[in-house]
Formats: sequence, structure tokens, C-alpha cells
Amino acid sequence: MTRLYIVRHCEARGNVDRIFHGVTDSKISERGAKQLEFLAERFKDIKIDKLYSSPLERAIKTAEAVNKYHNLPVIIREDIIEINGGCIEGLPWKQLPVLYPEQAKNWNLEPHNFAPEGGESMRQFHQRIWEAMNKIVEESRGQTVAVVTHGCAIRNFICRVMGYPIERLAEVEWCDNTGVSMVEADDNNNFSIGFINDITHLPAELSTFAHQSWWKKENIKSLTFD
Repeated sequence: MTRLYIVRHCEARGNVDRIFHGVTDSKISERGAKQLEFLAERFKDIKIDKLYSSPLERAIKTAEAVNKYHNLPVIIREDIIEINGGCIEGLPWKQLPVLYPEQAKNWNLEPHNFAPEGGESMRQFHQRIWEAMNKIVEESRGQTVAVVTHGCAIRNFICRVMGYPIERLAEVEWCDNTGVSMVEADDNNNFSIGFINDITHLPAELSTFAHQSWWKKENIKSLTFD
């Protein structure tokens, strides 16, 4: 059995300022730095054989925290980077319904139809993440692996592991910053979920979601981007 600990990166300025920062690098926030201290302690006594990270700084800093007590090489993988938002990269979320109303609607209500000009469609991204995670399993058969990646990446992978078609992606919960999910794979790459978005390592005041409401289903339905 191969065990994957899938970790969303710590809070970054893009999360605080509510900017679409898919493939755009973003410095970690003050709260994000504090989240990493607790994340490091969470992984202190967990045996890890391999550690993978997206190439973006917010992910690499998170991987370094996971690695604090392990001294593993951090394997950078381009194929687990966040979705490329194309024309909406770097824009404030609150501007999207005005500038790109169709893509704003798709992102919140029909994410499977999200396809920004100059970027990556959700369907392309969904397949990219699925293939990347399967490759990681194949490279790490029988081992325990930590993978540090991004919110939309984790959501898409969990959607597939749950057996949902991409058309049901909107039903899959978002993970908080430094939220940890655990998935296991057998020798045939049949996946099972241990847990999703566990943030028990964080004090309540350090949860990013505790300070935001966009992720709540009632706000998603009303297209609240703040």
C-alpha cells in the first residue's frame, strides 16, 4: 500500500488579498508563516519516504516545513503546479464577475466548464493532476509520500478518487491552507480516502478559512468572491 499525505500550501498574500494566483508566485503571509510552524510539528513523528512539491514558492516553503525533521530531498514537479488562469491570473476575485462574467460563473457554479483564454481548462487540469498523482504513486510504490500542492489541484484529485465525474467537481470541498488529506493506493492504483482537509494541527485563529467566507456553499451559490 502506498500512502499519500497531500498538503495544501500555507496561506500566501494571494489568499489574503483575494487574488487569482494560480501559476503566479505569491509570498507567504504572516499567518502562513505561523501555520508552517504547526505543520512542521504535525509531521515530526510521521515517517516519510519521499517529499514532492509544486515549484511555486508558497508550496516550496510548505514542503520545507514538512521536511523540518526529515532531511529529505524535496522533489520539484512541474505537473502538480496550480491551474493556469490565463487571462485572469493576478486579478482580484471581486473583479472577475465584471471583467469575465462567464468564467466567474463557471469557476463557482460549473467549475468543469472553466476555460480561461490563454490558460488551462479545468478538464485539461483535471487530467494533468490525475496523471501526475498516479506517476507519483508509481515512483513510490509501497512508500509513504508527502505531496505539497494547491487547492484546486487537491480538489480535482479528490474528486476523481471519490469516483465522481468532473461534472460533480463543485460538490467537492475546498481544503484550507496547510490542510492535510490522506489517500492510499493499492498495487493497481485503486485509491481510498483516509481523511480530507484535516487542520487539527492549527489553532483556530490560524485557519485561513476562519477569516473568510467565500468557500461556504451558500456563498458559492451567490457568487460571493470576497
